[in-house]
Amino acid sequence: MTDRSKSEPKARARRRFQPLRRQVKLPVWGDLGIRLGLALFLILIVIGIHWWDREGLVDNFDGHVSFLDVVYFTMISITTTGFGDIAPISDRARLIEAVIVTPVRFAVLFIFVGTAYNFIIKRSWEKWRMARIQEQLTGHVVVLGYGVSGSQSVEELIARGTDASCIVVVDPSEERLAEAEKLGVNVMAADATRDETLKAVRIGNAQTVLVSAGRDDTSILIVLTVRHLAPKVPISVVVRAQDNEVLARQAGANNVINPVRFTGLLLAGSAKGAHISDYLADLASVSGRVQLVERVVDEKECGRPITDLDSGGTGLRVYRNGRAIGYWEEECQSLQKGDIIVEIVPTENGTTKGDGHGDNRE
Repeated sequence: MTDRSKSEPKARARRRFQPLRRQVKLPVWGDLGIRLGLALFLILIVIGIHWWDREGLVDNFDGHVSFLDVVYFTMISITTTGFGDIAPISDRARLIEAVIVTPVRFAVLFIFVGTAYNFIIKRSWEKWRMARIQEQLTGHVVVLGYGVSGSQSVEELIARGTDASCIVVVDPSEERLAEAEKLGVNVMAADATRDETLKAVRIGNAQTVLVSAGRDDTSILIVLTVRHLAPKVPISVVVRAQDNEVLARQAGANNVINPVRFTGLLLAGSAKGAHISDYLADLASVSGRVQLVERVVDEKECGRPITDLDSGGTGLRVYRNGRAIGYWEEECQSLQKGDIIVEIVPTENGTTKGDGHGDNRE
């Protein structure tokens, strides 16, 4: 295989998506405009001072100091060129040069040096740094699709304490990604059904993958692609048609969420009781007073019943060897190493922060 044929897949991958990026606090042109505006403002001040004190200057060429001479003298003074054809001769003019013009000269110099650093060195460094971060991504959350469900999941993750820098959002829409960048997450404009895209975000090293492409067929295709590249990474996917739930699981999804069904549960709950739907919604969000938490049992909890958890939460279910065990069943009276516990804990809006670990009472 020739070097050219080896490089073609990489070139095609670069064309399909933009590199990983994170929003800067100030747009490039806004930053540049502020810097140039400040430099021009300082130069205009010095021009005004020199024009006001033009009697203290001497023009060795024609003996007359015009406004153009003042502008010229200001520029060569600030840039430290100093041809000597125009010079301060009075004590006041020399004092102004020493006390006022010299500090302005340093300020303008720092502005231009800082601009060069920011736009050439710093931004090149940031681009290189993001490339290194991209290469070393591990333990991150990958969100494939930033529609309604994807955006809500990212906001909820951040609210639950996930560092925004540990979240990678992939979506083909630059408009959606612009909204995601405001949250401080890493974004990539790309097609999530492509192997090259998922490899670029190190899908095999991800902590979990959330899929919400907006269309069930696209979401299932993404799940298939993710599972092919990352056999062990947990995948959660949103599907809207009940018939597609089985297909999503067959494609490799660990969790299949149907928002239509969940809405139906809320509606049915409200018909049976005025507060049931409120409590279900409360459980689903960290902004409520209680929260559902899934975690691995601690070693010191082994042998205890599910009613005696160190977190102070209320145990609901144990997953053991792929089987769900209810809190009322005999097996839950003795927790075992490797058990997965689902419990309800109060959030910071209740009594403690709902992370399921430790005492975080305010």
